[in-house]
Amino acid sequence: MNIIGLLNLKPLFTLTLLLVFSKSFAQEISGQLSALPNQSILLKGFNGLDTHVIDSTQTDEEGHFVLEFAPKDYGMALLVPENNKSFLAVLEKETVKLNGENTSLPESIQISKGAQNKAFMQYARQQPKREQALSAWEYLQKFYADEAIFNKETAALSAIEKEIQRIYTSEQEFLDKLPSDSYLSWYIPVRKLLSSVSLVAQYKPEEIPATRQALRKLDYAGERLYTSGLLKDALENHVWFIENSSGALDQVFADLNESIDLMLEQLIIDEAKYNTLTEYLFNLLEKRSLFTSAEYLALKVLNEQSCSLNDDVAKQLESYRQMKKGNTAPDIRFGEYTYFPEGMKAASLKEINATYKVVVFAAGWCGHCREQIPELAEYYPAWKDKTIEVVLVSLDENTADFANFTGALPFLSTTTLKKWDTKAAQDYHIYATPTYFLLNEDLKIILKPKNLAHLNAYIQQLKN
Repeated sequence: MNIIGLLNLKPLFTLTLLLVFSKSFAQEISGQLSALPNQSILLKGFNGLDTHVIDSTQTDEEGHFVLEFAPKDYGMALLVPENNKSFLAVLEKETVKLNGENTSLPESIQISKGAQNKAFMQYARQQPKREQALSAWEYLQKFYADEAIFNKETAALSAIEKEIQRIYTSEQEFLDKLPSDSYLSWYIPVRKLLSSVSLVAQYKPEEIPATRQALRKLDYAGERLYTSGLLKDALENHVWFIENSSGALDQVFADLNESIDLMLEQLIIDEAKYNTLTEYLFNLLEKRSLFTSAEYLALKVLNEQSCSLNDDVAKQLESYRQMKKGNTAPDIRFGEYTYFPEGMKAASLKEINATYKVVVFAAGWCGHCREQIPELAEYYPAWKDKTIEVVLVSLDENTADFANFTGALPFLSTTTLKKWDTKAAQDYHIYATPTYFLLNEDLKIILKPKNLAHLNAYIQQLKN
């Protein structure tokens, strides 16, 4: 072979070598799902708040399959057959083999290879029984301690307490047998912590301080949490637990803000995670109407110099800095496309003679707006009796849509037909519709309600 031929073979040899090299480092999860022949099956990993496909294949006529993963995929994963329930597996430094009928019958599945997955399946099957037994024994413990006809039965009470301790000890012995550096030794305690918050908040007040501290000790920047599928649960349960265990509302906000500080301090080292969790946490606080802490988070993040926010997050948070309660809202000029109710004339929002002014940003193309604005129109006569006027800023883009959406409304509506580029929308930092503001006669922001029900409830408390 001449030198030209050798040179032509070099790229092919390099590619072959790379494929062989990569295969040597790939690991497998394989097996048979006998009730799922000739079906597609995915292996999905967790990536923070999302999942991604690690590998895919199709089972053969007898349900056999082979899926590959690499060290970068280590963590928890989902085996997802076509039209069947997913099956949770551990991806670590081991080959995994399983056999069963299908993932909709998890009790049919057995792990024949893979120590971590064998241990996980054993725990997943045993732990619910331990918890059922604990619930029953702890109920009896309280019953025997509280009821006069039983509280002298010290031998029985001692036996109950002994059995409770034995169950706790058996679980701990199981966890102690796991390799300390294994993913499972971290995953199981975290999963148990997150599943316990409702029980602790409602029935075990003595455990509230320790549970709050454990939630705060989670590493919200740690890679294990992002590959576990538990990140969303960690954030939601953390917020829910504080909201439902801290007592008075002022203390709820104080505890939430302390947790926010701890999370952001961890996340500051990773800009991508900082943006992802900031946005999710902010939306979660708003969804739960925890606006005081949502504002605290927004202002803290906007004042942080160490991380750059992506444009969407920054725009959303900026609305809290510029449009927070107590600030003066920008005036809104009424141009060519304005419908005035009978007897009203004004060049701008400030000129409207009313004790309070509701400003709402909405559009005919917004489904929630089409639901809420007719309801707002029904509230309007009662609001008007309280000297409250409504101004709707439409983000529609043509006169026909604007007319169809607002023509029958009893209050003022206006538009510039520029959608998000509408000057008022930009001045008010609007990123979603419908958005409401309650202002006083001088345009001072009294309330930035989450929805129409919140706004109406507040207005009902105002004196005529």
